[in-house]
Amino acid sequence: MKRALIIKKKYLDRILDNGKVWEMRSSKTKITGRIGLIESGAGFIVGEVDLIGCGNALNECAALLTADSHQVDDISLIEKWKYPWLLENAKRYDKPIPYKHPKGAVIWVKI
Repeated sequence: MKRALIIKKKYLDRILDNGKVWEMRSSKTKITGRIGLIESGAGFIVGEVDLIGCGNALNECAALLTADSHQVDDISLIEKWKYPWLLENAKRYDKPIPYKHPKGAVIWVKI
C-alpha cells in the first residue's frame, strides 16, 4: 500500500460498515490497487480497500438508481461529486494507525 485516501467520517463509516462501494469524487482517477483509508481530520489510517477503477460521470437519474452503491443522501451533491471511484474488499483495522499528515494534502497521502 503506497497511498491513502482522505474521506469524511460519515462516508468512511459507510464504506467500512455499510457496503458503500462507490466513493464519489469531483474528478476521475487512474489510480488502482490496495489503498489506505484516512478519516479526515483524525490523524489515523482506519482501514484499507481495493480501488478497482473509476466509473463515468453520473447524472441525477443515474444517481437515484445507484443510491445503494454511493449512499449519498443529498442527490444534489452528485452535480459536483459525479465520478464514482469503485471499491471492493473494505477492511476496518482493529487499531487505527497514526500517520503524519503532510501540509496541503486534501485527497491523497503517500504512505
